[in-house]
Amino acid sequence: MNNAIQILLVDDHQMFRAGIRALIDAQDRFEVVGEASSGDEAVDRVRELKPHVVIMDLAMPGSNGLEATRRISALGLETHVLVLTVHAEEEYLVPVVEAGASGYLTKTSADTDLIEAIRVVARGQVFLPPTAATLLLRRYKDTEGDDSAGLKDLSSREQEVLALTAEGFSSREIGEKLFISPKTVDTYRSRIMDKLGLSHRSELVRFALRSGLLKEV
Repeated sequence: MNNAIQILLVDDHQMFRAGIRALIDAQDRFEVVGEASSGDEAVDRVRELKPHVVIMDLAMPGSNGLEATRRISALGLETHVLVLTVHAEEEYLVPVVEAGASGYLTKTSADTDLIEAIRVVARGQVFLPPTAATLLLRRYKDTEGDDSAGLKDLSSREQEVLALTAEGFSSREIGEKLFISPKTVDTYRSRIMDKLGLSHRSELVRFALRSGLLKEV
């Protein structure tokens, strides 16, 4: 299937995987290329298949989804992890972001939000629930880590692009807000990552929070 978003499903419940596969198969330019029922199997399948997106459950026997996400992120592939779990954001959002995932979605929202979440994550952007910025800010604002010094290396326009990226806006949406093209937004984002020494776009969220660039609303 040309230009299809290739997806790996990871969940230890076969019936749930079947339901998600049916939802995905109904979409154009989406292709489920494999399935896994454990974290260890997921890592092996990612190495083998190199999918664009991994839909990852957290609670599985053996190596769980959180550990598998860390290991997949460490592979350095163009594979993005979207966590799909029964756990509310308050329980696992911060560990999931720190593990390198590019998205977080509860299973109760899968029927309405999953397809859009896959599209966003496949573009290399971050898909997080509306409460994410507040939850992550509360986690980071009182920690010892402080990346505010890194902001001095960024221009004012780069800081704007960084903040909007961390808030979950797409390149097109950022371009419309700043009156620049989506391609220019991507160029700014690439330059930001080079300056900050970041390798994953999900790390931009953590930097924006630690630096104080995002404010609680």
